[in-house]
Amino acid sequence: MATSVRRTTLTLPAAPLGPDNPLPALRGGHDLHRIDVPEDAGLPADMARQLGYQPLRSILPTRMRDGYGRDRRSTDLDALVVENDRLRATVLPGLGGRVHSLHHKPTGRELLYRNPVLQPAAFALNGAWFSGGIEWNIGATGHTTLSCAPLHAARVPAPDGGEMLRLWEWERLRDLPFQVDLWLPDGSDFLYVGVRIRNPHHHTAPVYWWSNIAVPEAEGSRVLAPAEEAWHFGYERTLRRVPVPEYDGADRTYPLRSEFPADYFYDLPDGARRWITSLDTEGHGLVQTSTDTLRGRKLFLWGAGRAGRRWQRWLTEPGTGGYAEIQAGLARTQLEHLPLDAGAEFSWLEAYGPLAADPATVHGTDWAAARGEVADRLEAALPRADVDAAYAAWLPYADREPKESLATGSGWGALEVARAGLDLPGTPFAAATLGPEQEPWLTLLRTGTLPAEDPLPGAALTAPAWRDLLESAPSGPATDYHLGLAQWQAGDRAQAVRSWERALAHGAGALPLYCLAVAESAAGEPARAADRYAEAGAAVARAAAAGGPHARVRHAVRTALAREAVPALLAAGRTEAADALLAGLPRAELDRGCFRLLTARVRLAQGRPAAAREIFDAGFEIADLREGDETLGDTWYAIAERLLADGGPVTDTIRTRARTEHPLPERYEYRMRPA
Repeated sequence: MATSVRRTTLTLPAAPLGPDNPLPALRGGHDLHRIDVPEDAGLPADMARQLGYQPLRSILPTRMRDGYGRDRRSTDLDALVVENDRLRATVLPGLGGRVHSLHHKPTGRELLYRNPVLQPAAFALNGAWFSGGIEWNIGATGHTTLSCAPLHAARVPAPDGGEMLRLWEWERLRDLPFQVDLWLPDGSDFLYVGVRIRNPHHHTAPVYWWSNIAVPEAEGSRVLAPAEEAWHFGYERTLRRVPVPEYDGADRTYPLRSEFPADYFYDLPDGARRWITSLDTEGHGLVQTSTDTLRGRKLFLWGAGRAGRRWQRWLTEPGTGGYAEIQAGLARTQLEHLPLDAGAEFSWLEAYGPLAADPATVHGTDWAAARGEVADRLEAALPRADVDAAYAAWLPYADREPKESLATGSGWGALEVARAGLDLPGTPFAAATLGPEQEPWLTLLRTGTLPAEDPLPGAALTAPAWRDLLESAPSGPATDYHLGLAQWQAGDRAQAVRSWERALAHGAGALPLYCLAVAESAAGEPARAADRYAEAGAAVARAAAAGGPHARVRHAVRTALAREAVPALLAAGRTEAADALLAGLPRAELDRGCFRLLTARVRLAQGRPAAAREIFDAGFEIADLREGDETLGDTWYAIAERLLADGGPVTDTIRTRARTEHPLPERYEYRMRPA
């Protein structure tokens, strides 16, 4: 059959994404990837530089996506299919361009881990993410903020005269456009993927990219890459060089031979072909290879321990198979960002397809022989020279204009084109994609004034060019509030505080108060932060009680604010204020898992551990529990310690007894490192 790109519909049980969090995302997030590098780690000079190169201060200008639950219903999803007579790739343009499935027709094999449900979980930089398939991670260390966002998609001429599918969008964390071109040459067993990231600005920009491939995990599955060493990152937040395949008494190339989740970033020798594969006991599986620009290769494993298995069930349905991730990136590790010069670009070609190798050799004790077997089979199936030739053939087509639009992304790229007059061949950001979120900023661009909104939580822009426009605009509630966000993101905390105080003077309401509370907390002033949180809570409660056309938004702000304010009030010893804040929420909100946990923490702070324990015994789920968050376990054991102490001091003996006599129930076990 001729290679084709077509529309279809994929129906899955899916939990709706719900609304975004209305509060500005001022915090850096739960920083799982903060690391302590041992003095004897021996980091290469370029890695050491890139580990500290422009990490995010926050996820501004994006928002947290935490409005989802765990009630799934049958949902029709727009999908795009790239197909030839050998392979069928199914892509979800409305969900970050995720390749949901890669089906090899001659063998009837699904080459990817294909999640049977769409269940958001808090793994992306901005929250909502889902497991399975191939995802395109751009922006900063972690899963992209575009995980559950729509991309632009269109048909484009392919290098071989057929069609290819182009995905593109404007990535807001780093303000960079990117594109992903997928095509299948006639008769090919490999999906080709051309990727380009451009820097249209007059300054150097930090860049991050990892292609993340979920592969089926079973007893006996092995991940191979052309490396004898790897950089190991565990959730103890250390980075160290370890041997491959055996480390700490086990062969870590078998994902189920580890207990806890971990990353292994393979140290591929210079000049070696870039590839990674996951093969089952019969020597069958998926292989990914690329041109040399995509340098890094990684294995992420969940491990066979209770927490890893619990996370796997949380992300899919009980009884389904697990998965591991094999990944490919621009740097050696995901903890690094690379500089991209003004006006320059990164581009490369990836290839995904089936691999069959001799199982005795692949699973033998001779690691060099196992690697050599894979390398030989890959070279026979897809020579390295063919990948380089395909990349050279694709490059002239990267600028080809789309023939037919298949899906529409955001209007942020169109806004940047309007601001800077950018010419981006191949990735048009049409004015027709501008929408309500961009409208106030378009007004600022055209008139020099940012319109005031009621209520205030409009979409933010924090890049230097927009900060300049805000600084030149007349002072007002919206202008000063958004200027404060831009100053905060730039690291100018004192100026941000002054801007939010001006916004308050203009009657901007609860959001500047929230921002000031975060600023006090960041400055190490918990009591003053608690005062600001209390003021913000009172202000938003008054606004919500007033009703009006924006009552729903105000209620959303009130709920989101309470979730952040209660821990801050407890940290400042304001237990009764925290209890009162919770008591003011609607019952439907208090029944959510996140507020059940907060209620338990308040009861514990009130000296009522039995009441706190009752909440855990009744059971609850936190739909947006963050990866690596240990609050559930910490609270459980704090309750157990207080119960055992029976009003007396909590001693080391009691702490030990708590862990022995009151083990954490499996339903709350999400710890990603040893206790």
